[in-house]
Amino acid sequence: MKLVEVSTISFEERGITVLYPLSFNQLKGQRLALTGESGAGKSTLLQIIAGLVQPSTGEVRIAGSRVRGPAVALVPGHPGVAYLSQKSELPKFLRVEQVLHYASKRPVAESRSLYELCRIDHLLGRRTDQLSGGEQQRVALARLLLGAPGLLLLDEPFSNLDRVHKQILQHIIEELGQRLGITCLLVSHDATDTLSWADEIMVLHRGRIVQQASPEVVYRQPVDEYTAALFGDYNLVRGADRQVLAPTPRGSQQHDNDSLLVRPEQFLVSSDDKAGVGGTVLAIRFFGSYYELEIRLLENTVRVRALTCTLEPGDRAYLTVAAGGGWNMTGLPAQTVLAS
Repeated sequence: MKLVEVSTISFEERGITVLYPLSFNQLKGQRLALTGESGAGKSTLLQIIAGLVQPSTGEVRIAGSRVRGPAVALVPGHPGVAYLSQKSELPKFLRVEQVLHYASKRPVAESRSLYELCRIDHLLGRRTDQLSGGEQQRVALARLLLGAPGLLLLDEPFSNLDRVHKQILQHIIEELGQRLGITCLLVSHDATDTLSWADEIMVLHRGRIVQQASPEVVYRQPVDEYTAALFGDYNLVRGADRQVLAPTPRGSQQHDNDSLLVRPEQFLVSSDDKAGVGGTVLAIRFFGSYYELEIRLLENTVRVRALTCTLEPGDRAYLTVAAGGGWNMTGLPAQTVLAS
């Protein structure tokens, strides 16, 4: 069942096009993530869906009902839709339980269960000005959930949080759909935050959708270099090295600037000279859960990640690509090692 229908939405401000006409749907219960670099149009699109910004063209429907923006509605917003921004604004000098009581549309037992879900049941007696940033964000989320929304729009909810509070909020958002049946649409500039959560990821670049697919596809088979960089480090291997790692099938045409995109963890490294393409280890770096090796091949320098490492700088190493790894990127500019 379609919950969100976005039809030819565009947005122009002061003569500058922020969003070009775009369309997509979100199913009820589907976890959809929007990602892209700063200025890609993510937050503007989310605010249009929420009814807080008036689009230049097109329309948004939530459960079949048209979203009326501020140009046609006295009070911006849409019934059943909740919008959580990256910075929470709570009434000052009130106790948390007072803030939540004024917003609640749920029975007492349901409210208590929701406070437990949001990990704020121990904060009810505190004043809002006594909360940390992460605690304020969870209280703001609970206040929205008390209104029993069907769609929750999350605009960069992790951007101002430290690692501990970010992980807590990530766990809460993970549970929302399962326990409350709420559909979530999440915006994040850090695309890696979306990989383990989303059912589908939509990548925006300069106001346009450049790829919309499952997390596995956008990570392993990015449509372009921009998308590849959003989701982590990668290598572009070309020339003779590429031919050894992934030979062009007989009868297929190869372009001079064809490149093989390989994530660092997709390489298999060995000291066996019978395997893959050979190179020299230039550097080895330890990152706790893995080692990163910088290896100079015949025409490319690549980065490789391995759980264990017995090699030393200066050693010969031989690389192959793991099954399911590597993605042919046709027509990209010639480059070697790249990192996000």
